[in-house]
Amino acid sequence: MKRLESLKSIQMTTRSSLVTYLALSLVFATLVGLSSCTLLLSPLTAEVDEELGRAIDMGFDGIIVHVNQAGKTASYSAGWGDRENLIPANPDALFKIASISKLYVAAAATMLVADKVLSLDGTLEDYLPDVAPRIEYASTITLRMLIQHRSGIPDFIYHPDINNADIVENDDTYPYVLDQPADFTPGSQYGYSNSNYFLIGEILDSVLDDGHQQYIRDQILIPQGLTRTYSHQRDVDINDVMKGYVIGVDDGDVFWKLEHVQPSGSMVATAADVAAFVRALIDGTLFTAEEQSIYTSVYEYEHTGWLPGYTSIVRYHSDIDAVVVMFVNTSFDQLFWLDLERVYDRIVRVLERNPL
Repeated sequence: MKRLESLKSIQMTTRSSLVTYLALSLVFATLVGLSSCTLLLSPLTAEVDEELGRAIDMGFDGIIVHVNQAGKTASYSAGWGDRENLIPANPDALFKIASISKLYVAAAATMLVADKVLSLDGTLEDYLPDVAPRIEYASTITLRMLIQHRSGIPDFIYHPDINNADIVENDDTYPYVLDQPADFTPGSQYGYSNSNYFLIGEILDSVLDDGHQQYIRDQILIPQGLTRTYSHQRDVDINDVMKGYVIGVDDGDVFWKLEHVQPSGSMVATAADVAAFVRALIDGTLFTAEEQSIYTSVYEYEHTGWLPGYTSIVRYHSDIDAVVVMFVNTSFDQLFWLDLERVYDRIVRVLERNPL
């Protein structure tokens, strides 16, 4: 298989922009504060399209919103899907959904628990005996704890050597997960960690003949008609994927071509497919009654996603019976994320006033 760009090459590409990036961080933080105040003080518009236009004025490169509400759907977009070539954002474009992928992995684990293939109380020592000795507390870390981010296993994305990693397949991640001291005693607290879902993927693969990606396709995507959802970026034509941008980094191709392979955030999909999946997740279409009960006991029905150049939110709003998905092909820092949340909140408020 042709080796894709490594994180090391990405680091080298972006290092030349580091000084500019840091300088822009301070400037942008100030501008974000000003733009946030302007947004908060601005009267709510009557249309989703108008709110998207305001988001572009605030510095979003491109934005896609899909609404699945009470049997009706609508898609919206604004800004650029490819700013170098002046290609507008396409509401039907594929997008790197990042940690929203965890919803699909949790759903697959739920189905296998219901089928008695796995147990929520099974431990890492039970399911991954070969690597368990190199994970602290492996004998007490259960599948339930992994799903709920209560294992205490450190997040591999913060490993000191991760920027030099050459991760092409999922198991290339092991060196950045094993032999690490636990962040806390398993079950004692919550600590979001992508390592949990990396290991869940390994557990699923250990009990499935064709792997968890094929299982998700067979049990979730195909039955739900989600024909525009894929396990990996490598499964699609890259030109169908919206380009992603990090503020302060000029090269528009860097983050677009970088592939994230772990089940914690590997999937690409359209906004419409993500909305349809979450709708099925909550309305009983996807699960049996037993599966629904299991899933409700262990995980959530909404998620956010972040990868360099790609930010996303999907939530269900019961008061208006709407699943709302927002994709933005821009990323930066926590202040930028606050603006994402503000824009998302305004879109939901518009829908509250003016349902589809």
